[in-house]
Amino acid sequence: MISVILAGGKGIRLWPESRQEKPKQFCRLVDDRSMLDHTIDRCINTGFNRIVIITSDDLLPHVQQLVQQRPDNSIIEILSEPEGKNTAPAVGLALARYQAEPDEIIAVFPSDHHILDNDGFGNTISKAVQAANNNHIAIVGVMPNRPETGYGYIEKSRWEVSEIPDVFQVSSFREKPDLPTAESYLAAGNYMWNAGIYIGKTSIFMEEFMKHIPQLYEPIAQGYEPYRDAYALLPSISLDYGIAEKSDRMAVVSGDFGWCDLGSWNALAELHQQDERQNICAGQDVVILDSNNCLVKQTEKTIVLFGVDNLLVVETGDVILISERQRCQDVRSLVEALNREQRFDLL
Repeated sequence: MISVILAGGKGIRLWPESRQEKPKQFCRLVDDRSMLDHTIDRCINTGFNRIVIITSDDLLPHVQQLVQQRPDNSIIEILSEPEGKNTAPAVGLALARYQAEPDEIIAVFPSDHHILDNDGFGNTISKAVQAANNNHIAIVGVMPNRPETGYGYIEKSRWEVSEIPDVFQVSSFREKPDLPTAESYLAAGNYMWNAGIYIGKTSIFMEEFMKHIPQLYEPIAQGYEPYRDAYALLPSISLDYGIAEKSDRMAVVSGDFGWCDLGSWNALAELHQQDERQNICAGQDVVILDSNNCLVKQTEKTIVLFGVDNLLVVETGDVILISERQRCQDVRSLVEALNREQRFDLL
């Protein structure tokens, strides 16, 4: 089995911790190891005997350094995108590389997820592999515990797939909802968060690319080097939009394993204990007095909050971000504004 880890993203909603030269997959957001390092461990412990990391040319040195420091680096291969295109072209690199192994199971994982229950994760992936061996493309859905507006959703059918427990036909995929819609999804009980994990045979992925994204399939079929040479001409399409929303081979695997997509500062807050006034502190030198519902990420400088409410404070040594906490999801627009202002030193 081959684990394909997507590690070319920019993670701009976690600015200023996540920067162009060191995006979030290389950051130590939870403990003293990077998110990518944890993802590699998780894939190996789940039974994948080959690891493929797909990154961008500009991030290649970071990945190479990380891999070289691992004792198991002999089973890890690195493929790089000449430019960022989205998830479908990135997965196409792996398909071009391994299309001569049609019955091999390929599993696509993001590099920036945090998992609390690794045993539960392994059980979910095992069911997904069973579905893949039955010629489905399995996608992992996580049972929600709150009305989350930052994730896409999968609507599962009442019908299970084959004889595999917790594996269902897919009724629909839904974009990130507003709060009332997210509340209705939670109440309905048959909607799951889309974890962005895909598992299927190489041959089945190839068939679905041929049916639904022929403009990618044709260069993929020519082989790895021709595909990479044509990369600048390829369309930028997500795997969700290009394959999942159109394929009749999709099956959703229901999982509950303490999943967190570290896509925003509010997501990181889920991993830390809050005090009696709903303040959350990630750092060693933070003082919070007479304040409520504040989130602080501290790295070097001492941070003191006094008499304030509902703030996000992120300190990285060279930058301090201060924002209303409810605007965590808007950090992307802030980064875009800094780019327009040509503050490239901050990006």
